[in-house]
Amino acid sequence: MTSTPARTQTLVSTVPPPQSVPQGPAVLVLEDGARFEGRAYGATGRTLGEVVFSTGMTGYQETLTDPSYAGQIVLMTSPHIGNTGANDADMESRRVWVSGFVVRDPARRISNFRAERSLDEDLVANSVVGISRVDTRAITRHIRSEGAMRAGIFSGVDSGLSAEEQLSLVREQPGMAGKNLSSEVTTEKRYRVDAVDGAERIGTIAVLDLGIKRATVAYLSEHGFDVEVLPAQTGLDEIRALAPDAVFYSNGPGDPAASAAHVELLQELLREGVPYFGICFGNQLLGRALGFDTYKLPFGHRGINQPVLDKRTGRVEITAQNHGFAVDAPVEGELESPAGFGRVQVSHYSLNDRVVEGLECLDLPAFSVQYHPEAAAGPHDAFYLFDRFRSLVKDRQTTPRPTDPASASPSAGKENS
Repeated sequence: MTSTPARTQTLVSTVPPPQSVPQGPAVLVLEDGARFEGRAYGATGRTLGEVVFSTGMTGYQETLTDPSYAGQIVLMTSPHIGNTGANDADMESRRVWVSGFVVRDPARRISNFRAERSLDEDLVANSVVGISRVDTRAITRHIRSEGAMRAGIFSGVDSGLSAEEQLSLVREQPGMAGKNLSSEVTTEKRYRVDAVDGAERIGTIAVLDLGIKRATVAYLSEHGFDVEVLPAQTGLDEIRALAPDAVFYSNGPGDPAASAAHVELLQELLREGVPYFGICFGNQLLGRALGFDTYKLPFGHRGINQPVLDKRTGRVEITAQNHGFAVDAPVEGELESPAGFGRVQVSHYSLNDRVVEGLECLDLPAFSVQYHPEAAAGPHDAFYLFDRFRSLVKDRQTTPRPTDPASASPSAGKENS
Protein backbone atom coordinates (compact mmCIF):
# COMPACT_ATOMS: atom_id res chain seq x y z
CA MET A 1 0.00 0.00 0.00
CA THR A 2 1.52 3.29 -1.07
CA SER A 3 1.01 6.40 1.00
CA THR A 4 -0.08 9.70 -0.51
CA PRO A 5 2.43 12.50 0.01
CA ALA A 6 1.17 15.24 2.32
CA ARG A 7 0.12 18.43 0.58
CA THR A 8 2.27 21.41 1.40
CA GLN A 9 1.75 25.13 1.10
CA THR A 10 4.37 27.41 -0.37
CA LEU A 11 5.34 30.04 2.18
CA VAL A 12 5.47 33.52 0.76
CA SER A 13 7.92 35.81 2.50
CA THR A 14 8.30 39.29 1.05
CA VAL A 15 8.94 42.82 2.15
CA PRO A 16 6.74 45.81 1.24
CA PRO A 17 8.01 47.86 -1.72
CA PRO A 18 9.92 50.99 -0.67
CA GLN A 19 7.25 53.34 -2.04
CA SER A 20 4.70 51.92 0.44
CA VAL A 21 6.92 52.43 3.48
CA PRO A 22 6.75 56.12 4.46
CA GLN A 23 9.50 57.85 6.32
CA GLY A 24 9.38 60.60 8.86
CA PRO A 25 7.61 61.59 12.05
CA ALA A 26 3.89 61.45 12.78
CA VAL A 27 1.74 62.45 15.73
CA LEU A 28 -1.65 61.33 17.04
CA VAL A 29 -3.52 64.26 18.63
CA LEU A 30 -6.60 63.76 20.83
CA GLU A 31 -9.22 66.42 21.46
CA ASP A 32 -8.31 66.60 25.16
CA GLY A 33 -4.82 67.73 24.15
CA ALA A 34 -3.01 64.41 24.60
CA ARG A 35 -0.26 63.84 22.00
CA PHE A 36 1.47 60.60 21.00
CA GLU A 37 4.47 60.88 18.71
CA GLY A 38 5.52 58.07 16.39
CA ARG A 39 6.44 57.28 12.80
CA ALA A 40 4.41 57.64 9.62
CA TYR A 41 2.59 54.49 8.47
CA GLY A 42 0.54 54.03 5.31
CA ALA A 43 -0.26 57.23 3.44
CA THR A 44 1.12 60.50 4.73
CA GLY A 45 -0.79 63.70 5.35
CA ARG A 46 -3.65 64.55 7.67
CA THR A 47 -6.70 62.56 8.75
CA LEU A 48 -9.45 63.25 11.27
CA GLY A 49 -11.98 61.00 12.98
CA GLU A 50 -13.12 59.40 16.22
CA VAL A 51 -10.33 57.37 17.79
CA VAL A 52 -11.37 53.89 19.00
CA PHE A 53 -9.55 50.67 19.83
CA SER A 54 -10.08 47.09 18.65
CA THR A 55 -8.95 44.17 20.80
CA GLY A 56 -8.75 41.52 18.06
CA MET A 57 -5.43 39.71 17.73
CA THR A 58 -6.22 38.77 14.14
CA GLY A 59 -8.51 39.90 11.35
CA TYR A 60 -6.99 43.33 10.74
CA GLN A 61 -7.94 43.26 7.05
CA GLU A 62 -11.57 42.48 7.84
CA THR A 63 -11.53 45.34 10.35
CA LEU A 64 -10.13 47.80 7.84
CA THR A 65 -12.72 46.88 5.20
CA ASP A 66 -15.72 46.80 7.57
CA PRO A 67 -17.92 49.78 6.59
CA SER A 68 -18.98 50.11 10.25
CA TYR A 69 -15.59 51.72 10.93
CA ALA A 70 -16.20 54.62 8.54
CA GLY A 71 -15.27 57.91 10.17
CA GLN A 72 -13.07 56.29 12.81
CA ILE A 73 -9.35 56.14 13.52
CA VAL A 74 -8.82 52.54 14.61
CA LEU A 75 -6.11 51.56 17.07
CA MET A 76 -5.13 47.88 17.17
CA THR A 77 -4.28 46.70 20.68
CA SER A 78 -2.40 43.67 19.32
CA PRO A 79 1.18 44.90 18.91
CA HIS A 80 2.19 43.14 15.67
CA ILE A 81 0.10 44.07 12.63
CA GLY A 82 0.59 43.16 8.98
CA ASN A 83 2.38 39.84 9.46
CA THR A 84 0.11 37.94 7.07
CA GLY A 85 -0.11 40.66 4.45
CA ALA A 86 -3.33 41.30 2.55
CA ASN A 87 -5.41 39.58 -0.11
CA ASP A 88 -8.66 40.02 -2.01
CA ALA A 89 -10.47 37.08 -0.39
CA ASP A 90 -10.45 38.62 3.10
CA MET A 91 -11.88 41.98 2.07
CA GLU A 92 -15.35 42.48 3.58
CA SER A 93 -16.32 45.29 1.20
CA ARG A 94 -15.10 47.11 -1.87
CA ARG A 95 -12.51 49.26 -0.07
CA VAL A 96 -10.83 50.23 3.19
CA TRP A 97 -13.16 52.40 5.29
CA VAL A 98 -11.23 53.48 8.38
CA SER A 99 -10.24 57.14 8.54
CA GLY A 100 -6.89 56.33 10.13
CA PHE A 101 -4.87 53.41 11.52
CA VAL A 102 -2.75 53.21 14.67
CA VAL A 103 -0.36 50.31 15.35
CA ARG A 104 2.59 49.55 17.58
CA ASP A 105 4.85 47.47 15.33
CA PRO A 106 4.02 47.14 11.62
CA ALA A 107 5.41 43.99 10.01
CA ARG A 108 8.36 44.59 7.73
CA ARG A 109 8.22 41.06 6.33
CA ILE A 110 5.05 39.31 5.19
CA SER A 111 4.97 35.55 5.71
CA ASN A 112 1.78 33.80 4.61
CA PHE A 113 0.88 31.58 1.69
CA ARG A 114 -2.34 33.56 1.09
CA ALA A 115 -0.64 36.96 0.91
CA GLU A 116 -1.05 38.82 -2.38
CA ARG A 117 0.49 42.09 -1.20
CA SER A 118 1.54 43.89 1.95
CA LEU A 119 -0.84 45.71 4.26
CA ASP A 120 1.31 48.80 3.72
CA GLU A 121 0.38 48.75 0.03
CA ASP A 122 -3.35 48.58 0.82
CA LEU A 123 -3.10 51.54 3.19
CA VAL A 124 -1.26 53.65 0.62
CA ALA A 125 -3.61 52.62 -2.22
CA ASN A 126 -6.62 53.61 -0.11
CA SER A 127 -5.01 56.86 1.13
CA VAL A 128 -5.27 55.77 4.77
CA VAL A 129 -3.05 57.94 6.96
CA GLY A 130 -1.60 55.95 9.85
CA ILE A 131 0.92 56.10 12.65
CA SER A 132 3.21 53.43 14.10
CA ARG A 133 5.80 53.10 16.87
CA VAL A 134 3.46 54.55 19.50
CA ASP A 135 2.56 53.09 22.87
CA THR A 136 -0.81 51.61 21.92
CA ARG A 137 -1.32 50.29 25.46
CA ALA A 138 -1.03 53.78 26.91
CA ILE A 139 -3.42 55.18 24.29
CA THR A 140 -5.94 52.40 24.96
CA ARG A 141 -5.84 53.05 28.69
CA HIS A 142 -6.35 56.76 28.02
CA ILE A 143 -9.42 56.06 25.85
CA ARG A 144 -10.84 53.66 28.43
CA SER A 145 -10.46 56.33 31.10
CA GLU A 146 -11.58 59.37 29.11
CA GLY A 147 -13.80 57.79 26.43
CA ALA A 148 -13.66 57.67 22.65
CA MET A 149 -13.01 61.15 21.30
CA ARG A 150 -12.18 63.19 18.25
CA ALA A 151 -8.61 62.83 17.06
CA GLY A 152 -6.24 63.42 14.18
CA ILE A 153 -3.08 61.90 12.72
CA PHE A 154 -0.55 64.28 11.18
CA SER A 155 2.46 63.21 9.11
CA GLY A 156 4.43 64.45 6.15
CA VAL A 157 4.04 68.20 5.69
CA ASP A 158 1.22 68.26 8.25
CA SER A 159 3.53 66.97 10.97
CA GLY A 160 5.15 70.41 10.78
CA LEU A 161 1.99 72.23 11.86
CA SER A 162 2.17 73.72 15.31
CA ALA A 163 0.62 71.76 18.18
CA GLU A 164 -1.99 74.50 18.51
CA GLU A 165 -2.96 74.26 14.83
CA GLN A 166 -3.24 70.48 15.00
CA LEU A 167 -5.39 70.55 18.13
CA SER A 168 -7.64 73.22 16.61
CA LEU A 169 -8.23 71.04 13.53
CA VAL A 170 -9.13 68.08 15.75
CA ARG A 171 -11.60 70.08 17.81
CA GLU A 172 -13.25 71.72 14.81
CA GLN A 173 -14.45 68.42 13.34
CA PRO A 174 -17.96 67.15 14.23
CA GLY A 175 -18.25 64.26 16.67
CA MET A 176 -19.82 60.87 15.91
CA ALA A 177 -23.03 61.69 17.81
CA GLY A 178 -25.69 62.86 15.37
CA LYS A 179 -23.92 61.52 12.26
CA ASN A 180 -25.79 59.62 9.57
CA LEU A 181 -23.19 57.75 7.50
CA SER A 182 -25.39 55.12 5.81
CA SER A 183 -25.49 56.93 2.49
CA GLU A 184 -21.68 57.01 2.37
CA VAL A 185 -21.16 53.27 2.78
CA THR A 186 -24.23 51.71 1.13
CA THR A 187 -24.29 50.02 -2.26
CA GLU A 188 -24.86 52.40 -5.16
CA LYS A 189 -27.41 50.12 -6.79
CA ARG A 190 -29.47 47.09 -5.93
CA TYR A 191 -28.02 43.63 -6.55
CA ARG A 192 -29.11 40.04 -6.03
CA VAL A 193 -27.34 36.95 -4.72
CA ASP A 194 -29.33 33.75 -5.21
CA ALA A 195 -29.53 30.97 -2.65
CA VAL A 196 -26.60 28.61 -3.12
CA ASP A 197 -27.14 25.40 -5.05
CA GLY A 198 -28.11 22.55 -2.78
CA ALA A 199 -29.57 24.73 -0.02
CA GLU A 200 -33.25 24.41 0.86
CA ARG A 201 -34.74 27.57 -0.64
CA ILE A 202 -36.60 29.61 1.95
CA GLY A 203 -37.57 32.64 -0.10
CA THR A 204 -36.54 36.22 -0.81
CA ILE A 205 -34.98 38.44 1.84
CA ALA A 206 -34.76 42.20 1.40
CA VAL A 207 -31.47 43.38 2.89
CA LEU A 208 -31.10 47.06 3.64
CA ASP A 209 -27.40 47.79 3.17
CA LEU A 210 -26.40 50.21 5.91
CA GLY A 211 -22.77 49.07 5.68
CA ILE A 212 -23.05 45.33 5.12
CA LYS A 213 -20.15 42.89 5.00
CA ARG A 214 -19.75 40.32 2.25
CA ALA A 215 -19.75 37.44 4.72
CA THR A 216 -23.28 38.33 5.86
CA VAL A 217 -24.66 38.19 2.33
CA ALA A 218 -22.86 34.88 1.74
CA TYR A 219 -24.27 33.27 4.89
CA LEU A 220 -27.83 34.38 4.14
CA SER A 221 -27.46 32.84 0.69
CA GLU A 222 -26.09 29.63 2.18
CA HIS A 223 -29.14 29.45 4.44
CA GLY A 224 -31.53 29.32 1.50
CA PHE A 225 -32.37 32.97 0.91
CA ASP A 226 -32.39 34.76 -2.42
CA VAL A 227 -30.73 37.94 -1.18
CA GLU A 228 -31.84 41.29 -2.59
CA VAL A 229 -29.33 43.87 -1.34
CA LEU A 230 -30.85 47.35 -1.41
CA PRO A 231 -29.37 50.84 -1.09
CA ALA A 232 -29.96 52.55 2.24
CA GLN A 233 -32.29 55.07 0.57
CA THR A 234 -34.78 52.37 -0.50
CA GLY A 235 -38.39 53.18 0.43
CA LEU A 236 -41.37 51.15 1.60
CA ASP A 237 -43.01 50.85 -1.83
CA GLU A 238 -39.85 49.42 -3.37
CA ILE A 239 -39.58 46.80 -0.64
CA ARG A 240 -43.27 45.91 -0.92
CA ALA A 241 -42.81 45.42 -4.67
CA LEU A 242 -40.32 42.64 -3.91
CA ALA A 243 -42.90 40.84 -1.74
CA PRO A 244 -40.07 39.63 0.49
CA ASP A 245 -40.43 36.69 2.86
CA ALA A 246 -38.18 38.53 5.33
CA VAL A 247 -36.29 41.77 5.92
CA PHE A 248 -32.76 42.25 7.23
CA TYR A 249 -31.05 45.41 8.48
CA SER A 250 -27.25 45.23 8.39
CA ASN A 251 -24.45 46.62 10.48
CA GLY A 252 -23.25 50.12 9.72
CA PRO A 253 -21.62 53.30 11.06
CA GLY A 254 -23.10 56.38 12.65
CA ASP A 255 -25.62 57.36 15.29
CA PRO A 256 -28.92 55.42 15.21
CA ALA A 257 -30.71 58.53 16.46
CA ALA A 258 -29.84 60.17 13.12
CA SER A 259 -31.59 57.43 11.08
CA ALA A 260 -35.25 58.31 11.63
CA ALA A 261 -36.24 57.30 8.09
CA HIS A 262 -34.89 53.76 8.60
CA VAL A 263 -36.75 53.51 11.91
CA GLU A 264 -40.06 54.61 10.34
CA LEU A 265 -39.55 52.15 7.47
CA LEU A 266 -38.94 49.32 9.91
CA GLN A 267 -42.04 50.21 11.93
CA GLU A 268 -44.19 49.88 8.80
CA LEU A 269 -42.66 46.48 8.00
CA LEU A 270 -43.20 45.27 11.57
CA ARG A 271 -46.87 46.31 11.38
CA GLU A 272 -47.20 44.20 8.23
CA GLY A 273 -45.78 41.18 10.06
CA VAL A 274 -42.70 40.74 7.85
CA PRO A 275 -40.08 38.62 9.70
CA TYR A 276 -37.10 40.73 10.69
CA PHE A 277 -33.48 40.07 11.64
CA GLY A 278 -31.04 42.88 12.43
CA ILE A 279 -27.40 42.90 13.46
CA CYS A 280 -25.32 45.64 15.06
CA PHE A 281 -26.79 48.91 13.68
CA GLY A 282 -29.88 46.88 12.81
CA ASN A 283 -30.27 46.01 16.50
CA GLN A 284 -30.17 49.66 17.50
CA LEU A 285 -32.71 50.57 14.82
CA LEU A 286 -35.07 47.79 15.98
CA GLY A 287 -34.74 49.18 19.51
CA ARG A 288 -35.71 52.65 18.35
CA ALA A 289 -38.54 51.27 16.19
CA LEU A 290 -39.94 49.54 19.29
CA GLY A 291 -39.80 52.86 21.14
CA PHE A 292 -36.63 52.51 23.18
CA ASP A 293 -33.88 55.09 23.24
CA THR A 294 -30.22 54.61 22.28
CA TYR A 295 -27.12 56.13 23.82
CA LYS A 296 -23.40 56.47 23.14
CA LEU A 297 -21.07 54.14 25.02
CA PRO A 298 -17.98 55.62 26.69
CA PHE A 299 -15.54 53.70 24.48
CA GLY A 300 -17.64 51.03 22.74
CA HIS A 301 -17.19 47.32 22.14
CA ARG A 302 -14.75 46.48 19.36
CA GLY A 303 -12.88 43.24 18.79
CA ILE A 304 -13.46 39.51 18.38
CA ASN A 305 -13.38 38.42 22.03
CA GLN A 306 -16.49 40.00 23.58
CA PRO A 307 -18.45 37.70 25.98
CA VAL A 308 -22.25 37.69 25.68
CA LEU A 309 -24.92 35.68 27.54
CA ASP A 310 -27.82 34.15 25.59
CA LYS A 311 -30.61 34.35 28.19
CA ARG A 312 -32.69 31.70 26.43
CA THR A 313 -30.07 28.98 26.72
CA GLY A 314 -27.77 30.30 29.45
CA ARG A 315 -24.91 29.80 27.01
CA VAL A 316 -21.98 32.21 26.90
CA GLU A 317 -20.86 33.24 23.43
CA ILE A 318 -17.57 34.86 22.49
CA THR A 319 -18.54 37.35 19.83
CA ALA A 320 -17.19 39.78 17.26
CA GLN A 321 -18.36 43.33 17.90
CA ASN A 322 -17.98 46.84 16.61
CA HIS A 323 -20.38 49.36 18.09
CA GLY A 324 -20.23 52.67 19.90
CA PHE A 325 -23.98 53.01 20.57
CA ALA A 326 -26.42 50.75 22.43
CA VAL A 327 -30.12 50.28 23.16
CA ASP A 328 -31.36 51.65 26.48
CA ALA A 329 -33.63 48.93 27.88
CA PRO A 330 -33.82 46.88 31.11
CA VAL A 331 -31.91 43.61 30.82
CA GLU A 332 -34.32 41.57 32.93
CA GLY A 333 -38.02 40.78 32.48
CA GLU A 334 -40.62 41.18 29.75
CA LEU A 335 -41.21 44.73 28.55
CA GLU A 336 -44.04 46.44 26.73
CA SER A 337 -42.91 48.16 23.56
CA PRO A 338 -43.33 51.93 24.13
CA ALA A 339 -44.26 52.22 20.44
CA GLY A 340 -47.08 49.66 20.70
CA PHE A 341 -45.49 46.56 19.21
CA GLY A 342 -46.39 44.21 22.03
CA ARG A 343 -44.08 42.37 24.38
CA VAL A 344 -40.30 42.57 24.05
CA GLN A 345 -37.40 41.13 25.99
CA VAL A 346 -33.65 41.59 26.01
CA SER A 347 -32.38 38.26 24.67
CA HIS A 348 -28.63 38.77 25.10
CA TYR A 349 -26.43 41.03 27.19
CA SER A 350 -22.73 41.75 27.62
CA LEU A 351 -20.97 40.01 30.48
CA ASN A 352 -18.47 42.87 30.66
CA ASP A 353 -20.89 45.72 31.35
CA ARG A 354 -24.47 44.37 30.94
CA VAL A 355 -25.04 46.38 27.77
CA VAL A 356 -28.02 45.16 25.71
CA GLU A 357 -26.71 42.75 23.05
CA GLY A 358 -29.97 41.42 21.63
CA LEU A 359 -33.71 42.07 21.41
CA GLU A 360 -36.56 39.63 20.82
CA CYS A 361 -40.16 40.53 20.04
CA LEU A 362 -42.56 38.10 21.69
CA ASP A 363 -45.66 39.10 19.70
CA LEU A 364 -43.99 39.69 16.34
CA PRO A 365 -41.54 37.64 14.21
CA ALA A 366 -38.57 39.92 14.85
CA PHE A 367 -35.27 39.76 16.69
CA SER A 368 -31.81 41.29 16.52
CA VAL A 369 -28.35 41.13 18.04
CA GLN A 370 -25.81 43.86 18.67
CA TYR A 371 -22.84 41.77 17.56
CA HIS A 372 -21.69 40.09 14.32
CA PRO A 373 -22.83 36.45 13.93
CA GLU A 374 -21.08 36.28 10.55
CA ALA A 375 -17.84 36.68 12.51
CA ALA A 376 -15.54 37.93 9.78
CA ALA A 377 -13.15 37.80 11.49
CA GLY A 378 -13.92 36.14 14.80
CA PRO A 379 -15.34 33.07 16.57
CA HIS A 380 -18.41 31.27 15.23
CA ASP A 381 -20.27 30.90 18.54
CA ALA A 382 -23.21 32.97 17.28
CA PHE A 383 -23.57 31.33 13.87
CA TYR A 384 -26.71 29.53 15.09
CA LEU A 385 -28.62 32.81 14.73
CA PHE A 386 -28.81 32.32 10.96
CA ASP A 387 -30.45 28.92 11.56
CA ARG A 388 -32.80 30.47 14.12
CA PHE A 389 -33.87 33.12 11.64
CA ARG A 390 -34.37 30.58 8.85
CA SER A 391 -36.65 28.56 11.16
CA LEU A 392 -38.57 31.70 12.11
CA VAL A 393 -39.22 32.57 8.46
CA LYS A 394 -40.24 29.01 7.57
CA ASP A 395 -42.68 28.89 10.47
CA ARG A 396 -44.08 32.26 9.51
CA GLN A 397 -44.73 31.17 5.94
CA THR A 398 -47.42 28.79 7.23
CA THR A 399 -48.95 31.37 9.61
CA PRO A 400 -51.11 34.29 8.44
CA ARG A 401 -49.55 37.67 9.06
CA PRO A 402 -51.23 39.66 11.85
CA THR A 403 -52.84 43.00 11.20
CA ASP A 404 -51.46 44.33 14.48
CA PRO A 405 -49.21 43.09 17.31
CA ALA A 406 -52.16 42.38 19.61
CA SER A 407 -53.42 39.66 17.24
CA ALA A 408 -50.03 37.97 16.94
CA SER A 409 -49.32 34.69 18.63
CA PRO A 410 -47.58 35.11 22.00
CA SER A 411 -45.11 32.45 20.93
CA ALA A 412 -44.05 34.26 17.76
CA GLY A 413 -40.30 34.68 17.73
CA LYS A 414 -39.77 31.78 20.17
CA GLU A 415 -38.88 29.26 17.49
CA ASN A 416 -36.48 26.50 18.31
CA SER A 417 -32.85 27.06 17.57
